[in-house]
Amino acid sequence: MTNVWTLAALWLGLALVATLLSIWLRVATALSEIVVGTVAQLLIGALIGGSVLGTDESWIKFLSGTGAIVLTFLAGAELDPTVFRTQWKEACSIGLIGFVAPFFGCAAAAHYLLGWGSSASWLTGVALSTTSVAVVYAVMLEFGLNKTHYGKTVLAACFINDLGTVLALGFIFSPFTVKTLVFFGVSIAAFAVLPWLTPRFFRRYGGRPSELEAKYLLLILFALGALASWADSEAVLPAYMIGMVLAGSVGKDHALIRRLRTLTFGLLTPFYFIRAGSFVSVPALIAAPAAFFVLLLAKMATKFAGVYPVTKIYNSPRREAMYTTLLMSTGLTFGSISALFGLSHGVIDQAQYSYLVAAVIGSAVVPTLIANAFFMPHHLVAEAVPAAKVPPAEDIAVASLPEP
Repeated sequence: MTNVWTLAALWLGLALVATLLSIWLRVATALSEIVVGTVAQLLIGALIGGSVLGTDESWIKFLSGTGAIVLTFLAGAELDPTVFRTQWKEACSIGLIGFVAPFFGCAAAAHYLLGWGSSASWLTGVALSTTSVAVVYAVMLEFGLNKTHYGKTVLAACFINDLGTVLALGFIFSPFTVKTLVFFGVSIAAFAVLPWLTPRFFRRYGGRPSELEAKYLLLILFALGALASWADSEAVLPAYMIGMVLAGSVGKDHALIRRLRTLTFGLLTPFYFIRAGSFVSVPALIAAPAAFFVLLLAKMATKFAGVYPVTKIYNSPRREAMYTTLLMSTGLTFGSISALFGLSHGVIDQAQYSYLVAAVIGSAVVPTLIANAFFMPHHLVAEAVPAAKVPPAEDIAVASLPEP
């Protein structure tokens, strides 16, 4: 057990360093964890050996996978059903074009400009079609826009965008067999029953120190995750849908969500993001930096070509339209999840994975900086809740968390 505790201490030490960097640099924790994982693998691998981090240890894979599943569930649970019902046309239009345009555009760029194979190109389209709820949610919280009609609509569009990504990842890269039909059938039944069963079960047995609610949710996530894996799919796919169908009940239980966040961001997601970063090949990036720039520019250009015209259809002023487009151009969690899925299943090689993750990281930073520097809708910030000008400590803490 000495090796296990030593590795655990090393990984949590890296997680602590990443958290401090995110605080000092004011970036999403997920972003800093990916970078720390990349640097740690490079330095430790050069000084001691590449196997020191133990990225292939079964317990590290389990914690990493659990982090991805619960994080994906929390992302779905953040959907605001009330706003979605009133603004579903605008949210769906922006979200769908925000997925479709970069999905096909980035796949074409990877195939025709970089010469990648068809499977790798489609995986690239999936990975770069995402919008980072992590970045968008943090920006909304920081400026109080999450309390405005505008902010809630943009967040709803983010969820539609990422739902397209999740479905594309499952449909394109999962083999269609009898197992697939069983998986879909059981999942649909679960999605139909859970919104009715969960609140009633919680009302009768919840609210106790034994944390029954967390155990119940983890059981559902693990069970459907196991079924997805059995069907040769990805365990995060049903997790996102479970979060969405339970957004009206579990998503409104702020105490439960906070406890799940503590478990997820305190222990689980550092293993996922640091492990994802450790697979990035810095020598490959240095050898061919053009691939990184092609992918990043392709994502931003296709997002702009798709999202901006749709925002104008719904009569958004120029500043708001540009701000929405740039926020929809961000990517982080689902992009890295899709890239790691491709690497783990042999769809892309390590060099292609490195280019993809670097482009994902770049898309989390560059559009956000441009949006906040040049296109901030100050009139909406002024109309937000006055307390947003000086965010309470709780909101500041939440804003630093890597919501997907």
